[in-house]
Amino acid sequence: MIDEVTARVRQNVKRVIVGKDDVIDLMMVAVLSEGHILLEDVPGTGKTTLAKAVAASLGCTFRRIQFTPDLLPSDVTGINYFNQKTQTFEFRPGPILSQVVLADEINRATPRTQSALLEGMQERQMTIDGETHRLPRPFLVLATQNPIELEGTFPLPEAQLDRFLMRVALGYPSEEEENHILQRFRLDDPLDDLQPVTDPGTVTDLIRQVREIHVAEAVQNYVVSVIRSTRTHDEIDLGASPRAALALYRTAQARAAVNGQDYVLPDDVKFLAPYVLTHRIQINPQTRLRGRRPEDVVIDLVDTVPVPVEH
Repeated sequence: MIDEVTARVRQNVKRVIVGKDDVIDLMMVAVLSEGHILLEDVPGTGKTTLAKAVAASLGCTFRRIQFTPDLLPSDVTGINYFNQKTQTFEFRPGPILSQVVLADEINRATPRTQSALLEGMQERQMTIDGETHRLPRPFLVLATQNPIELEGTFPLPEAQLDRFLMRVALGYPSEEEENHILQRFRLDDPLDDLQPVTDPGTVTDLIRQVREIHVAEAVQNYVVSVIRSTRTHDEIDLGASPRAALALYRTAQARAAVNGQDYVLPDDVKFLAPYVLTHRIQINPQTRLRGRRPEDVVIDLVDTVPVPVEH
């Protein structure tokens, strides 16, 4: 059931997005894990188009927030305003009260505005003027940032980075894929005619089913070993948190379901570890000077942790 819905969503999104099967699957893993994704790549690689295509395929409401230095927290959450006609205060919801929210160039907003997302991302609710508003389900924040251009930006604090389930880069298309893009968008934008292939109620049911995917004790111990090894590694100053362990566990369940499995394999954990852990650790300066990136350290670290095998 879950893999069938995922296959339909993948095929529908591929009517707009050329290639990027792994990225589309990771988006579905995030949706089914009730997590959020940080899309980090240069402009023009299709981050916004991908977010719109996924939202349209799932039948979810979609809102885009362009983060700028003058953006206020109330521009994200919404405000209570006085209606002179009715002589009462009324709530005007902000774009965060949608099912799929694209936070475009999130690192261009001030830390105060960035923090307006924290409560919603973690607790799926927003408190405005003492009143709590529940966010709709499913709820997914897709935040983008340009890793190259640093002028006029405010780096995301560790507390906010830890709220993102995964960090994903789209990368440039191949020569063949780029030719397909030119051909596909030659006459019109296929996104305009994209129809949903499922609905939010079905997605919410699938989220519950994902939680029941079997995780053997040996695989669970493997997840814990990977997380704990980040805290003792010579090249890492700050290791992954318990929230990272839960994220790796749940994404492994979701990936197993997306692949049509009813149990988690160690390979699911190994595949997802770079996406789940890279933005949650801090490597030491010596490692950085040697040209090593956090993803390089995580990949090498996972290879050193003994993988459980069936006796």
